[in-house]
Amino acid sequence: MTALEPARPVQPVQPAQPAQPAQPAQDDPPRSRDVHPRTTAPARPHHPARIPFPLVDEISRHCLEDDEPETVHIEVHLPGRLDHERLRTAFHQALARHPRVLMRQVPTRWWHRHYTWQLTSAPDVDPVAFPPPGPDALAHARARALTDCPPLDASPPVRLEVIEPAHAAPVDDRRPAAPSAGTVLLLTLHHTALDGPACLRILATAAELYAGSTGPAGSTEPAGRTSPSGPADPPDPPTHPTHPTHPAHPPHPPYPPQLPGRSRPGLLTRPARLAPDHSTPPTNPTTSSTSGSGNGNGMLLTELSVPTRPPHPTGERPPYTVNDQLLVATYLMAARWNQLHDRPAAPVVITMPIDDRSRGPHMPIGNGTRLAAVPFPSTTPPLTPHTSPGVAPRSTATPTPLTRLLHHTSAHTRALKSTTPRSPLGLPAAVLASLPLPVGPRRALTRALRSLAAPWTPTTLLSNIGRVPYPLDFGETGGRATAVWFSAPARMPRGLSITTAATCDGDRIHLALRWSRALLDEAAATRLLDLFRSSLAATAWPPTAAPATRPPGTAPAPGPVPPAEEGGTP
Repeated sequence: MTALEPARPVQPVQPAQPAQPAQPAQDDPPRSRDVHPRTTAPARPHHPARIPFPLVDEISRHCLEDDEPETVHIEVHLPGRLDHERLRTAFHQALARHPRVLMRQVPTRWWHRHYTWQLTSAPDVDPVAFPPPGPDALAHARARALTDCPPLDASPPVRLEVIEPAHAAPVDDRRPAAPSAGTVLLLTLHHTALDGPACLRILATAAELYAGSTGPAGSTEPAGRTSPSGPADPPDPPTHPTHPTHPAHPPHPPYPPQLPGRSRPGLLTRPARLAPDHSTPPTNPTTSSTSGSGNGNGMLLTELSVPTRPPHPTGERPPYTVNDQLLVATYLMAARWNQLHDRPAAPVVITMPIDDRSRGPHMPIGNGTRLAAVPFPSTTPPLTPHTSPGVAPRSTATPTPLTRLLHHTSAHTRALKSTTPRSPLGLPAAVLASLPLPVGPRRALTRALRSLAAPWTPTTLLSNIGRVPYPLDFGETGGRATAVWFSAPARMPRGLSITTAATCDGDRIHLALRWSRALLDEAAATRLLDLFRSSLAATAWPPTAAPATRPPGTAPAPGPVPPAEEGGTP
């Protein structure tokens, strides 16, 4: 028996027999240790699980700037009212069902090998807040979403503000964002920790729990779609009704024709930079800065009609998707903006996030998108309509330059979506994160290389969430979401991000244009938004047949938003 063994009972010695020689001590078999555990040993303390920062989290953490908070803003509009305590309970239960969001950053010194997340069993702070109502409550909440980033050292890095009632805060100079009654759920999350689709997954679970559902929150994705960013359209895509004066649209060519100019810039070719424009001081509280230094982001929200697409037989792939039309509209907006500001022509490169995650109840929580670059030529095509009123569409033998551009973009995006997912930020970021250096030198090296590579940064970012795959139904009192906006950070040198989404059963595009105030002021951003609106209308088939609105109770307009063509990053 050793000093580490528990004492054994001593067998009595038989008087008629000689004493047995001492036997060497032996360890107890594992089974006997389970049957006779030690009762005097102290219990081991429970240590929360720790996870090293993934690649996207680490690069984002290296590049954080106080002047440009790394926030993602999600805004959900509901027609009814919500019970405060019931909503708080449902949101806390949703966090428990997705425990990966309950995390905080472990204090890190420069000599540590990694940044580390520490998972917690419960929130460190209550993430649900109910600001006092008022005529400017929604505008101030939007401003906080751009300036006040949830801290990384407190679990969870998410904040939910409930604006009730939703006063008529304008999204632009044309129409209000919401009626004077209802509720707005405004979520702000730290993009270093997670992205918009992951946070929306948590909110969908909270909606199911609030409405009283016993099962996990499901997804309304069609069965024919294997992933949110997959190339497949719904199993039975709707077709356009044939216009009385238009014959049936001929099948689109299997291969896109050659575009004017170079469609793919060279390795050392610098992409176009959006021309800066500062003409008037900001007046909107959403675009104002708490410090008054002119730093940070501004944001404009609006609703747009879904652009129509060419008719195609039921069950066949359309020649291009709404996501392709949004990409072309973004390209036309940037090119025309630079032309108006007398900038030399240069290739436009658009960053497109692709999300390969499932949107079901077991969706991975965190930053799960990969970034792809979609290049466009420096020579912009003329905005020639697909057709003229009363005239048959052009044949595929002589398509317009804009039609060829849409077909070329469609072929390129399908190829990007079908590629095997690799490093989400590319090979250079993966090499930086794998260097055998402490986080301090890696941070300095990452920031230095980011500055050196600034001239080759893509022109802008377009994150198309697509149709939200959840109903976001808060029961009889709250109702189903009528509008959903996302906005992604717009940091320099890019300085502009465009995010689009649509509700589960809606036929409107909810667009958020977010810009860096180092690039644009509010008046310039409004003009840029008008330019995007006209560019998107130019991609419609035919442009004159795209209705601005539809009467209540009628069927959705042709060419609805596909379920989730890009799960964007936010």
